[in-house]
Amino acid sequence: MLYINGEWITDGNKMDVINPATGKVIDSVTIGGREETKEAITHATEAFKTWKNIPGAKRGRYLATVVKLMREKREILAETITRENGKPFSDARGEVRSAIDYLEWYAEEAKRLYGDTLPASQVDKHLMVLREPIGVSAAITPWNFPLSMITRKIAPALAAGCTVVLKPASQTPLSAIKVFECFHEAGIPKGVVNLVIGPAEEIGKEMTSNPDVRKLTFTGSTAIGKKLMRDAADTVKKVSMELGGHAPFIVFEDADIDEAVTGVLLTKFKNSGQTCISTNRIYVAESIVEEFGKRLAQKTAELRIGNGMEDGVDVGPVINKGAMEKIAAQVEDAVKNNGKILQGGNIHKPEEGSGYFYEPTVIQYATEEMQIATEETFGPVAPIFPFSSEEEVIEKANHKQYGLAAYCYTKDMGCGLRMMKALEYGIVGINDPAPIVIQAPFGGVKESGIGKEGGKYGLEEYMEEKFVSIGMK
Repeated sequence: MLYINGEWITDGNKMDVINPATGKVIDSVTIGGREETKEAITHATEAFKTWKNIPGAKRGRYLATVVKLMREKREILAETITRENGKPFSDARGEVRSAIDYLEWYAEEAKRLYGDTLPASQVDKHLMVLREPIGVSAAITPWNFPLSMITRKIAPALAAGCTVVLKPASQTPLSAIKVFECFHEAGIPKGVVNLVIGPAEEIGKEMTSNPDVRKLTFTGSTAIGKKLMRDAADTVKKVSMELGGHAPFIVFEDADIDEAVTGVLLTKFKNSGQTCISTNRIYVAESIVEEFGKRLAQKTAELRIGNGMEDGVDVGPVINKGAMEKIAAQVEDAVKNNGKILQGGNIHKPEEGSGYFYEPTVIQYATEEMQIATEETFGPVAPIFPFSSEEEVIEKANHKQYGLAAYCYTKDMGCGLRMMKALEYGIVGINDPAPIVIQAPFGGVKESGIGKEGGKYGLEEYMEEKFVSIGMK
């Protein structure tokens, strides 16, 4: 279904939605293209004229109503995520909580959009800086967090006074439909939020070329992000891009091995390794690398793989067959380059039905020559690289292309502080495998992105500064 100007559109071409745990069609949805996107932008442009002038406190109350509705529907929202994305139901519940938290945070922040009064350089002038909403915002969200990525973009936009046209990932449109049902039920005015499902090329072209769109926000691959930036340059749009990652996880000799192993399990195998901040390269001090690999393999073997709707499942499917085959190719390349598989290493065939599963895998003796050392692995594969010195691991950990998230385990506070400064990443967790919180900025450096989401930083992405100088003669 499409949602344009407060109306649901159900007529038109359809697209099937596949459950990656079974490979079967679970639903079909109406799709649109460039014309529907243009129509949505037109309505968003008209709605912006009114929405931007609504007091922030009132905009916040609309968001608070959506929060209430999503809390009431949290179980069906979580089930929808698992059915179309595949992640374990417990993880889907966590995503719903996160999605609600973003809405609640920005519902409160909507009334705190402050400007500034500047000290004048002349006695007969009064200087001010106003912060105003940028305008119609186009948002493109990914399939790996099909609900929370929507609210992380829409909530600050609406709080700031912007209107939105959203394109969700084609693999996971059902979660978007569910949250837009909540927007509709909350009575958000027509044209303020619009949903367009369909082919990325057509919808993206209209979003980037339409001059009425003043902001483009995207979460996805670096390659697609670069293309969107190039296309958006013709109309000089403001962009925020949360792109690919290749997170290092560094374990020093003095670290608590069991705590570090637990950290890897959380950062590597959650969502089957399909997150942009997933650990991709595990660097372990040579003196403990054998013991670390042994303990990680033991814990990895205990993970239960299966359909996310089954009780006790830790690792669900990957999103599709192509993703599964890419993971298998990277593992095969690692073995050819003398990597030793300590656990897993195979495509998983469920006892019943089909689906796209890959075993949680641990590879010892990883080297820089392997594909897995430089290419982002969107899957449950944990390669272990030994290192001998702090200087060596800093050089290896700082990826030339990526700079989203990095992790480090050590009991030496001095070492931790040095790593904090040396690691060229937008997010650094020192002895912390879960450094993401609502109030903090989320985003990368280098080719991992531009701009931030979360906290006051995410709100600023949807605002522009207007300087006003008043003569008082």
